[in-house]
Amino acid sequence: MTGKGSVNHNSRKFHAKNTDPERSCLNVEYCNENIKDVYHELFDEALARYNKKQTRSDRIIDDYYEKICSGKQEKPFHEIILQIGNKDDMGAKTEEGQLAAKILDKYMQDFQQRNPTLRVFSAYLHMDEATPHLHIDFIPYTTGSKRGLETRVY
Repeated sequence: MTGKGSVNHNSRKFHAKNTDPERSCLNVEYCNENIKDVYHELFDEALARYNKKQTRSDRIIDDYYEKICSGKQEKPFHEIILQIGNKDDMGAKTEEGQLAAKILDKYMQDFQQRNPTLRVFSAYLHMDEATPHLHIDFIPYTTGSKRGLETRVY
């Protein structure tokens, strides 16, 4: 499943009706970085090189994150949600649910290594809902572009 993503929901800055706050302590936070900081890490050098080449001031990009957020072509980040089974066969409170959680944890451990151009900045395993599931928020990027920024969102 893919979605728009809600980092505040994933980090439990608020609890939706379908969560059990008493079980939130069982959730696993893999990472929770500020997306703007990650954008600076990924794109500042390429942005500086791009801006330096510009001869027209209207082509200079002041803030790449804001440009992506206000544009219509790219999204600032993507989210995938992974779940094994459903509440009937892999309920979070069951032995099968614990197995699902272990599988999802293993999947997350190597995700960044397997996907080097999907920069993960937020990832959570939720155990406080009916079924264990994993939220992974990432910025897809490419390097070596010939037009625009050399390193950019794709």
